Amino acid sequence: MISVEQALDIAFELARPLDTETIDLASGADRVLARAAHAGHDQPPFDASAMDGYAARAADCVPGVRLQVVGEVAAGGGFQGRIGTGQAVRIFTGAPLPEGADRVIIQEDVTTGNDTITLAQAPDPNTYIRHKGSDFAKGTRFDPPCRLGPAQLALLATMNVARITVTRKPDVAIIATGDELVELGSTLQPGQIISSNSIALAQIVRSEGSNPRILPIARDNEASLRAAFELARGADLIVTTGGASVGDYDLVGPVARELGLQTGFYKVAMRPGKPLMAGRMGDTMLLGLPGNPVSAQVCAHVFLRPVLRKMTGLPAAALPTLNGTLASALGPNGPRAHYMRAVIGTDGRLTPAASQDSAMTAIMAGASALIVRPAHDPARPKASPVDYLPL
Repeated sequence: MISVEQALDIAFELARPLDTETIDLASGADRVLARAAHAGHDQPPFDASAMDGYAARAADCVPGVRLQVVGEVAAGGGFQGRIGTGQAVRIFTGAPLPEGADRVIIQEDVTTGNDTITLAQAPDPNTYIRHKGSDFAKGTRFDPPCRLGPAQLALLATMNVARITVTRKPDVAIIATGDELVELGSTLQPGQIISSNSIALAQIVRSEGSNPRILPIARDNEASLRAAFELARGADLIVTTGGASVGDYDLVGPVARELGLQTGFYKVAMRPGKPLMAGRMGDTMLLGLPGNPVSAQVCAHVFLRPVLRKMTGLPAAALPTLNGTLASALGPNGPRAHYMRAVIGTDGRLTPAASQDSAMTAIMAGASALIVRPAHDPARPKASPVDYLPL
């Protein structure tokens, strides 16, 4: 067996970044920017008011001064002319500052009369002006790689970037294997279980901005597995669950090798998830996950998600862990890294689940974190610091 870190390094070597495509910005949610974008203008494009109030000359703004209100300007409008000595213009948030004005007096600081305002006291030091280009200047670069969320899309839209170049979404074929599996909605017969791994993995794939394809269940025979791999032809990544151990019916590895698989690694020193494999079949990467539902999900967080990020052009890196505190003591860990299901309490402390059985899907569904314990981690008393992956 190799360590998780060694296996991830090999997985990143197997995961090849995909080609790019140019799309409308409106379709860019969760995509990874592959080519720099540039701002087409200064933002704001003009000096603008940051508050509702009155635009005036700072030199006129002394306690007791009365200013003549000579006009009004709203967002999207403009004031024709120039503010002179003793004058002010009613202005609203986002409106362009009239020529001659160099500050805004907020409306709460004045009393109004017939076309006049009176300043009772000296205004505060804030001029309440958003200066031209204070957000960004024309030509500012937005550099790749970057996963595009709402804030990034809003910035690109503000830059007036209508089309963006992004990495193509990985096509991920998901194959669940096993004679005991039946499709969702089936009536269970003795010895059968519902196939749930594909549903969970498809959601994880979508969360990473990729396209999942759930293929029919592959049975524990060579003909069925060959047919499943044929259906997966053209995928950027094939993810299998089950059939990757060393039992008489674990045929994923042998069949894949007959079809040209070049194995990168097999078996990882982690718990759950030891029977894990990866390799390449021509232009397609293969990631063989364990069949136990919890093992499959844990391995998907530890391996599948970082692999998809690498394929979409993001840096090759494990998912970042956070620092937490144990709500209860833990005994010493064994020779494999252990990813323990846990709940983050209202006090922020982590309570490990009493059972870490890799078939217990209810415990996985209730977990909010995976405590990450290194191999041979010593016993940890209550309130000890631990690293964890948020779920």
